[in-house]
Amino acid sequence: MTASASSASPGASASAAPFCHVLFASPQIPPNTGNAIRMCAGTGAALHLAEPLGFNFEEKHVRRAGLDYHDLAEVHVHPSLDAALTRLVGPASSVLDDGDGDGGVAKHSGDDDARPRVFAFTAHAEAWHTDIAYRPGDVLLFGPEPTGLSEEALADPRITQLVRIPMLPGRRSMNLSNAAAVAAYEAWRQMGFPGGE
Repeated sequence: MTASASSASPGASASAAPFCHVLFASPQIPPNTGNAIRMCAGTGAALHLAEPLGFNFEEKHVRRAGLDYHDLAEVHVHPSLDAALTRLVGPASSVLDDGDGDGGVAKHSGDDDARPRVFAFTAHAEAWHTDIAYRPGDVLLFGPEPTGLSEEALADPRITQLVRIPMLPGRRSMNLSNAAAVAAYEAWRQMGFPGGE
């Protein structure tokens, strides 16, 4: 586990790139982050945390929820959501307007197929998370508990698409770590569970 955006955790394989990146923007509840660490260790996803965090990263509740998986997970802490997105997909200035005026899919300068895509999970989206054909390196972005992603974050031009996890009517949201697990496992399933057994 690492507290910087530039190095991988000791337990992460140097030869295997993560199949996806789970990004929590300003998580507030330590056990949710601990649970996500355990999920990422079990799937091979990388976990990215964008500060400010609502807790001390070494807090016992984070460690307890992650159990003995901390050394098996690739965890990065970034000073802000912008810094995390810049590290994962490049600066916002690298995104081109697609010109259709609908605020839809972000277009990047350069090779689109080589760039990771960012899927922001929000209850305000129309598309379901299962509508996406995930690719290796995609970023699954989640907002803080209990507010979710801010309007400013949702407007970031690096976001490829807003998506949601279907629920019964009248339900506000899912638990953050559960939502991340649902999304990451769907992406991993679509890719054929690389590295899984």
